[in-house]
Amino acid sequence: MQRPSIKVAALFGALFLIVLGAALVSRRAGQAGEESSDSSASAQASAGKSRGAANPTTAGGPAQPKEPTPKEDILPMPGCWEGIGEFDKSTSLDNFRQALSAAVGAGDRELAQYLQERLTELIGGDSSRALQVLDWAEKSQQPELGVYMEALKDATAVHDPKVVERLLKMGEDPGAQLVNRAAALDTLESQKSLSPSSIQRLKAVALDVSTDSAGWVATRTLGRVMKEDYERTGNFAPYWKELMDIGEKSEDMAVRLLALEMPSYSNPIIGGDSIERLSTIMQKDKERDVREMAAFRLAVTETPEKALEAYRTAFPTEQDECVRWAIFRFAVRAGGAQALPLLAQMAAQDPRFVQDYQDFQKLYAAGTVDFARIWMGKEERHQCLIEEGAPH
Repeated sequence: MQRPSIKVAALFGALFLIVLGAALVSRRAGQAGEESSDSSASAQASAGKSRGAANPTTAGGPAQPKEPTPKEDILPMPGCWEGIGEFDKSTSLDNFRQALSAAVGAGDRELAQYLQERLTELIGGDSSRALQVLDWAEKSQQPELGVYMEALKDATAVHDPKVVERLLKMGEDPGAQLVNRAAALDTLESQKSLSPSSIQRLKAVALDVSTDSAGWVATRTLGRVMKEDYERTGNFAPYWKELMDIGEKSEDMAVRLLALEMPSYSNPIIGGDSIERLSTIMQKDKERDVREMAAFRLAVTETPEKALEAYRTAFPTEQDECVRWAIFRFAVRAGGAQALPLLAQMAAQDPRFVQDYQDFQKLYAAGTVDFARIWMGKEERHQCLIEEGAPH
């Protein structure tokens, strides 16, 4: 199958309008013909009815109406991108920007996507080409910015230390547009691992309140590289240590919440050394969502008895019903049936949880062990809005 081809924007637009116009004219002509036929058939049917009324004994009676024939939609076929073969033979970084500009000017998203894939091929493992594309990206806006950065993210050269350094500098640059900074930080999520110094630099961006959305992206990048590194090597501790620091210290609630959420995508087992810090967040953070997320994070731990003790301490002082419900149910996830005595204690402190305790008690008495099955069998009794990203 021939690959889609590039065109000069104006020529493509003209060709497309010609094809579209011809198709529309053909369709209108067909519709006009159908309407004429329908009118003629209607007249004949009326005449037949008149004749039938005048002579009701005519053999066979009045003629049966014909089933209407569905009208066929005639859709214009997309035109070809002219010159694709020649472009593929001669394409280079020198003529790429002109081609992308033509595609963007024509509003052709499919062509822009094709060019993005071609740019990934052009970059390959060549760090000098990757750096050239970053030169363009620094001075560009969307949608060109997105094409450059997504193409680089899929290229082998994105792992070159010189390219990583350039991306970090772009993300840190206080004089750059936030969208460009965020795009650079987002591109870094393609890394298989991050050095200790790179982790610290991303953390600094995440904690800088002036970075706004770029700080949120820096946090997500730390979490996504943590997932990649953990799934390949089992290493997550250096990332998690700094993410928890962000969860404690960031002034942006969305950043704190995201920092604590990121381990959810790989579910590493949290060590006992994290319990005290998570317990403090669960008790003291001013935002309900963050306190709930801390309760969620405590539930996947190698020291469930410490997690249960943290839940025991936090429950009486918590005033929000939904945070209490998070503490209650995640105690079950952390300790399983061993959490039932704690649930009884919580239910005695807050009667709204008596039926929940009885539900969990019956489920474990029936022999169910796995938390996923326990949760599937549990009736929801609390009207707590589950927002995107919140634990559930």
